[in-house]
Amino acid sequence: MTPEISIEFFPPHTAEGVEKLRAVRGRLAALKPGFFSVTYGAGGSTRERTLEVVLEIQREGHAAAPHLSCVGSTRESIRGLLDTFRTNGIRRIVALRGDLPSGMADPGEFRYANELVAFIRRETGDAFRIEVAAYPEWHPQARSPREDLLNFKRKVDAGADSAITQFFYNAEAFEHFVAEARALGVTVPIVPGIMPIGSFSKLARFADTCGAEIPRWMRRKFEAYGDDADSIRAFGLDVVTGLCRKLLDAGAPGLHFYCLNQSALTVEIVRRLGLG
Repeated sequence: MTPEISIEFFPPHTAEGVEKLRAVRGRLAALKPGFFSVTYGAGGSTRERTLEVVLEIQREGHAAAPHLSCVGSTRESIRGLLDTFRTNGIRRIVALRGDLPSGMADPGEFRYANELVAFIRRETGDAFRIEVAAYPEWHPQARSPREDLLNFKRKVDAGADSAITQFFYNAEAFEHFVAEARALGVTVPIVPGIMPIGSFSKLARFADTCGAEIPRWMRRKFEAYGDDADSIRAFGLDVVTGLCRKLLDAGAPGLHFYCLNQSALTVEIVRRLGLG
């Protein structure tokens, strides 16, 4: 069975960004992804733009999944969004806790993603395929690896159909996480999240924010390239393609690309892997 790829976008802030994303999406659509997902800002700050992008993707004939974060939300507001999704033919959701926007103190009526997943199931039955997040190198706010693993299991037990991980560059961390989840009785597909590398400085900022580890050997080599953008890009392509190949050889059910609204790196990695 050919592994499925999926690709994540963020909703653009400007009209120029919207046009650029349309062009990017056209190039990525040629890879025949299983679906595109669209992120959701802290506290629902991009809710309307997220929905606009998802609906446009669907009009183009592709499956699309909005992210839905619950922090700072009420049951009534989430219920309204679920109704909107169903009315517009959306059949897949990426259900997340999300982050509180700066200055907001009240987390709302949902504290954790498993509560959101359970609510979606109670309200809509099997109307949606629900994706949840997983963290091979632990969620940065988790008190221990065991606590993080149990939190993941709660989301699955609440009704999640599959999981997408945070990006990582240590294949053994993913394999260990999957093995521990299976030992707890988790059987849903766990799809590795893949971050192509076009800029080491950007990658370092993302990694510091989300707690993903950049292995020391990778960091040192990127640093040695300095401002040599071509060498950074070439090395990044080799590293990420090798990681993907190792994950697929180990049985990963697919790959979820965090493309950052760019197409070139994802297209090249998928081409090298012979997928799409």
